[in-house]
Amino acid sequence: MKEKITNKKSLITFFVILLILIFIIFFIKNNYKNFKTGNNMSNKSIEEIEEYILNISSYAATVQVTIESNKNTNKYVLSQQYISPNKSKQIVLEPSNIAGLEIEADGQKLSINNTRFNLSKIYDNYEYVVENFLNLESFIEDYKSCKETGKTKLYEEDDEFVLEVEQNSNKYVFNKKLYISKATGKPTKLLINDINEKTVVYILYNEISINDL
Repeated sequence: MKEKITNKKSLITFFVILLILIFIIFFIKNNYKNFKTGNNMSNKSIEEIEEYILNISSYAATVQVTIESNKNTNKYVLSQQYISPNKSKQIVLEPSNIAGLEIEADGQKLSINNTRFNLSKIYDNYEYVVENFLNLESFIEDYKSCKETGKTKLYEEDDEFVLEVEQNSNKYVFNKKLYISKATGKPTKLLINDINEKTVVYILYNEISINDL
């Protein structure tokens, strides 16, 4: 009887140890995979980073936007989401007087949601908030279309890669530069310059996750 109890305890102990070992192996393997993936970004070439950015299928970001006009400077904090091929959503977090304003697009229509505001007033005072050039997918589309005509540049600047596109059709949105961290492969900022090379829109990516939606 004692021998059976001892064998049963030994069997239970064996299975407990086996489960612990399986858990440890799974944990190590999963973390190694994540670690390896993170390191891969820092090892990618500039061409590989370019391909990675141009093939983004979704992203979620919190951005700080500064817009310079002839009259004044406006600053916003926005929450942005995009899912390929054409679904996007932007929510104004700051300033407080238009916080909660939502702009959604699905490729066919644009909707602006917030029952507190008069829409005509929004367009008059905050027209840039509803412009799609504030979105990363807009830059990607422009870059892809202009790459075929040789109006793009790809180069390094300190610890960042730069994707640059030139558009001659609009003197106010003449040139765009997207800065990518060499370490993470993620966008850090987007500059939109006018024909005189003045930065009229500065977008800082405070947070961004790619291909997680």
